[in-house]
Amino acid sequence: MEHLTRPSTSTAISTPATDRITYGAVHLDVVDLRRSLAFWRDVIGLQAGTADGDGVALGVDGRTLVVLHPGAERGVGRADAGLYHLAIHLPDSGEFARVLARLIVARVPQSPTDHIFSEATYLHDPDGIMLELTLETPERFQSIEIHPDEVVMFDSDGRRRRPTEALDLEAALAHLGDRDPFAPLPDGAFIGHVHLHVPDLPVAVGFYRDVIGFTEHAYMGPFGMADLSAGGGFPHRIAMNNWHGPHARPPRPGTAGMRSFELIVDEPCADEALAARIAAAGADHQRDARGALALTDPAGNRIAVSAAVVASGS
Repeated sequence: MEHLTRPSTSTAISTPATDRITYGAVHLDVVDLRRSLAFWRDVIGLQAGTADGDGVALGVDGRTLVVLHPGAERGVGRADAGLYHLAIHLPDSGEFARVLARLIVARVPQSPTDHIFSEATYLHDPDGIMLELTLETPERFQSIEIHPDEVVMFDSDGRRRRPTEALDLEAALAHLGDRDPFAPLPDGAFIGHVHLHVPDLPVAVGFYRDVIGFTEHAYMGPFGMADLSAGGGFPHRIAMNNWHGPHARPPRPGTAGMRSFELIVDEPCADEALAARIAAAGADHQRDARGALALTDPAGNRIAVSAAVVASGS
């Protein structure tokens, strides 16, 4: 049995400020740009920004969170490696309530879920790309136990909980107040994690831990899932599962889904250290136009990794 307690540094909620690794934009290939804009802008509440190459950038407060690239020929593949879901994290319980209300009023199918360390709802865009909208609640989480036949959470009151429970919608919506459900997403929203389908879980964990620099939080091998933190107080910054099996392969060209995602690493001599780790792992990489290290993980996911000093100057 593996027993993990909440890190003692877990103080701030809904902020990546204590993390060593944060996210830039997630780039998505979509079939119909107009249809996807209607979802990500008008339903979710992201604000459209400038063109980004062949894509359209959307975000909050001048920060790009998602870039939509038209030209895909078909929706998400159901047995591919690649993105399971991306997650936009909300800054407080009122904004999470506003997102829930917005989706309810718009009659968008969603799955409100309680993970103890977070409250979330899940939905799909028109091409089948899964999105999680989430509120971090680490103050509710005490520890996790990984048994051969089950994963058990303990909340801050010491109660035994399942890692996935139905969300108490009435309690969550009680924080709505007089907020306008149809206002854009708040400035404090950010990409808080991605969750990946991978064919080989140990290999994927080793790559994101030893090469990129995430911290292993919970390895749930019997359940085909692993969870890594970014060195801060929140446990769930990148997750991966092998639920599509060992033969899962990257989507064939023309399939909607994640084109790439951007990571920003803040550590001493980050750029040199990253390049050295990538070279030691034998991973092919190159510098992109912004100076980021562009590489592909063992499952075929494309990543652009920048040092924090590079990102701030771009």
